[in-house]
Amino acid sequence: MTQVEIGRGKTGRRAYALDEIGIVPSRRTRDPEEVSISWQIDAYRFELPLVVSPMDSVVSPKTAIEIGRLGGLAVLDLEGLWTRYDDPTPLLEEVATLDQAAATRRLQEIYTAPIKDELIARRIEEIRAAGVTTAVRLSPQRTVQHHKAVIDAGVDIFVIRGTTVSAEHVSGRAEPLNLKQFIYELDVPVIVGGCATYTAALHLMRTGAAGVLVGFGGGASHTTRNVLGVVVPMATAISDVAAARRDYMDESGGRYVHVIADGGMGGSGDIAKAIACGADAVMVGSPLARAAEAPGRGFHWGSEAHHPDLPRGRRVEFGTIGTLEQILHGPSSVADGSMNLMGALRRTMATAGYSDLKEFQRVEVVVAPPQP
Repeated sequence: MTQVEIGRGKTGRRAYALDEIGIVPSRRTRDPEEVSISWQIDAYRFELPLVVSPMDSVVSPKTAIEIGRLGGLAVLDLEGLWTRYDDPTPLLEEVATLDQAAATRRLQEIYTAPIKDELIARRIEEIRAAGVTTAVRLSPQRTVQHHKAVIDAGVDIFVIRGTTVSAEHVSGRAEPLNLKQFIYELDVPVIVGGCATYTAALHLMRTGAAGVLVGFGGGASHTTRNVLGVVVPMATAISDVAAARRDYMDESGGRYVHVIADGGMGGSGDIAKAIACGADAVMVGSPLARAAEAPGRGFHWGSEAHHPDLPRGRRVEFGTIGTLEQILHGPSSVADGSMNLMGALRRTMATAGYSDLKEFQRVEVVVAPPQP
């Protein structure tokens, strides 16, 4: 890719965000009802290419069960309020009433309570008992400490998610998590990330992960770009990681690692463009924070918002627009792409002439200036 001169001493690639590309229809169209948007990771098949972000404002045991019944996969954050408190409902209600200026400080205070292994087991069992696929998240820093409780409780899919996760973390203070050894010793599929480059993704794929998260998560609620200066536009990031998936298949003799776009999925158009760039599924947070059932009561925040030393997120107010089912499957009463997300994806694929997700990854895209 052409290098752009930043100045005499620095060059960089031109990268593209999702709102800078457009999907090009092919010579044929299809009936949306004949389009399949199902996907499968390891032994688990889902009717929707949807993974719901491990955020307390979106995923509780109750909403995880409902999302599973609607065809998606919800990931419960095991470093959130549901594993720190027997009943976090009063605290969730409080967060929804906080003044914006006080929100970050109060979130930091609330999340200082210790994580309890007995609550980890209880929450996993609650979701499993409903008969849906159970997925949970830990950060790389907490995985060694709590993974045994997770596995003993019978989780189906283990997500190791941080702002940036590498296969080679260097630390002089503590023994870092050896992802390759850790994943090899587990009997459950592991999804790991985020990453945003070809090389980082290739290294994560070589650890044995079943899926790789692309992006830095958080989306609308995180401020990593402002606080750390770290950003890679999602269209380019997804395309680079999809290329790593292709090359890793050749390297490994056919092993397929799923690419999950994580962050920046603000509406149905973003979801379609993420898959067009090569994603197998998308991790969504903010669109479902608007659901009537969402624990955040119209507010949205991620784990970055309550970091004890350097918060890189904020509590955002989105309000409520409908139920989980309406947001995912419609009908929609608005024209901004915030409802009937999966119906819109089907229609995009049908308009472009593709019948399933793997075919749709080959759709032509163009660079299109973002709308003002």
